[in-house]
Amino acid sequence: MANKGWSQLWLDYEEKQKAAGKACADQETVEVKIDGFNADCRIIKSAVKELKRALAGDAVKVTLAKNEKIAKEGYVVDKNVVSASDCRGALYGVFHLIRARLMGQEYADIAADHAPSNPLRMMNHWDNMDGSIERGYSGRSFFYVNDEIVVDERTVDYARFMASIGINGIVINNVNVKWAATDLITTRFFDKVKELSDVFEDYGIRLYLSLNFASPIELGGLPICDPLDESVINWWKDKIKEVYDHLPNLGGFLVKADSEGRPGPFTYGRTQADGANMLGDIIAPYGGIIIWRCFVYNCTQDWRDTKTDRARAGYDYFKGLDGEYHENVILQIKNGPMDFQIREPISPLLGGLTKTNQMLEVQIAQEYTGHQIDLCYLIPMFKEILGFKTYCKEGADTVADVVSGRTMGNKLAGMAAVINTGNDFNWTGNDLAAANLYGFGRLAYDTDLSAEEIAREWVRLTFNLDAELEDKLVDMLLRSREIYEKYTSPLGIGWMVTPHDHYGPSVDGYEYSRWGTYHRADHLGLGVDRTDKGTGYAQQYYSPNAEMYNDPNTCPENLLLFFHHIPYTWKLKSGQSLIQYIYDSHFEGCKEAEELAETWKEFEGKVSERSFANVSERFGRQVYNAREWRDQVNSYFYRKSGIEDEKGREIY
Repeated sequence: MANKGWSQLWLDYEEKQKAAGKACADQETVEVKIDGFNADCRIIKSAVKELKRALAGDAVKVTLAKNEKIAKEGYVVDKNVVSASDCRGALYGVFHLIRARLMGQEYADIAADHAPSNPLRMMNHWDNMDGSIERGYSGRSFFYVNDEIVVDERTVDYARFMASIGINGIVINNVNVKWAATDLITTRFFDKVKELSDVFEDYGIRLYLSLNFASPIELGGLPICDPLDESVINWWKDKIKEVYDHLPNLGGFLVKADSEGRPGPFTYGRTQADGANMLGDIIAPYGGIIIWRCFVYNCTQDWRDTKTDRARAGYDYFKGLDGEYHENVILQIKNGPMDFQIREPISPLLGGLTKTNQMLEVQIAQEYTGHQIDLCYLIPMFKEILGFKTYCKEGADTVADVVSGRTMGNKLAGMAAVINTGNDFNWTGNDLAAANLYGFGRLAYDTDLSAEEIAREWVRLTFNLDAELEDKLVDMLLRSREIYEKYTSPLGIGWMVTPHDHYGPSVDGYEYSRWGTYHRADHLGLGVDRTDKGTGYAQQYYSPNAEMYNDPNTCPENLLLFFHHIPYTWKLKSGQSLIQYIYDSHFEGCKEAEELAETWKEFEGKVSERSFANVSERFGRQVYNAREWRDQVNSYFYRKSGIEDEKGREIY
């Protein structure tokens, strides 16, 4: 197979076949029997193509069998028979069979019975029409170049990767940039969007668009975009009909309104439900859905105001409307109440809403977790989020229960990730950052998988390593989030990053800003009082979480400074003072980052030269970053507190 100019990630069949000494080009040895499915189904055709490509060189007969008793998009694999009730399930079963074979399992031993944990499993791109990517750390967009849509072989490979991990929906444009969304619902782009949609459909993926709520003004020439105004409603009816006339398989729209300077329902004294339901009602006849982001808050806060709290905003704006959203509207809720910090409490909206469709939004683009330079495997964090007990309903109260639809019995539910791909050769900037891309999809499909199981799968599928090095790389991944947290922001405080860029330390960078992202450090202590005596945020949780967070003695220590203003002399359960913990954790995290870089040297000659060089260069930058965090944070708090490091280390 010719070098395409980009990596095949975990689907590098040719490399695996070479390692096994097989004839890569011999696809005729693979026979695929179709039993009950329409052989002309585009998804089944993709499944057959994938089997022949992946198993080339094996003299094997694979049967794709239809079985209506299997759950939607689920599958059963028994040796070399893949059974499913629908084409998507058959495709996922095929990828399971391929995954097992690539990991060394014999056909006779392959068995599986899986149904998806979440109905919706989505990727949210932040790509712009000019080819740039907001919070993109992997090159430029492979969807857009110079205000044109690109559909090529790379698009097909991208769809294959997404299908192989169970993704069934993709938003192709930035929810944050208004003109990118506006132009895509015009005649100029319909043909190319349709072409892209068809590629996705081949792999069981529905295409979604981010929508500019102000489109009636910017496209329609109306003076307003009030969701209850008849002229606005009629404009949307005409526009959405036009969109579906050209894009009949469009899944729907992702909408961000009334946030960070964007217009929305609040502009006209309306509610978020007014805006979402207006669009939902218009799109309903076409089978589409409206995904409404809950990232709504006052972004012009006064740092002198100690009562206004950005963390409260989502709950304050959306809780009172619980039950008012229509059936085809789903609220997309960030995992934390603030943003995508390395450590935040779980948003109280998750489970706080008991009558409203909701889905979890996480970020695999490492905006605040190292920019895909620093190693930070995020699946352990996502597992913590999914396992959090909200106490919203006895026996079905974890976040995983809520966003899967199990708690409320709703079918419109799931998980979405802000994605980390670009047009770099390796797609994710850092070869090791692909573990988060792979891991999110696998976890969204099966939330019972452990972070270690996913890491080991990815390592084994991506690299041909001996058992010792495989264990070492899996261990590096599993430890990396904790290491990053140690040398950056202590105990849930967050936001000590360089403004706008968000890479590297700037302890006071956001302290006096309008964004509501404060640590409130003074000469006595630090942290934000979010108790009943402070902003009251802790009371947005159900009991017993509210009481637990409200008391510094019971608050989980890794969130202590998120909820409380704590003296530097406060004794943690370890016996360390707060200030000593800050010193120790930053020294430890920096040292452990250096150890990660040192361990990677053992992989020279065991992975490709390109991969070794790529990751080595990233580790070099991570070590520098960790040292800067260590020295700047420790120096800052030494100067604030005047308290010496008990261990006598150099603090500047």
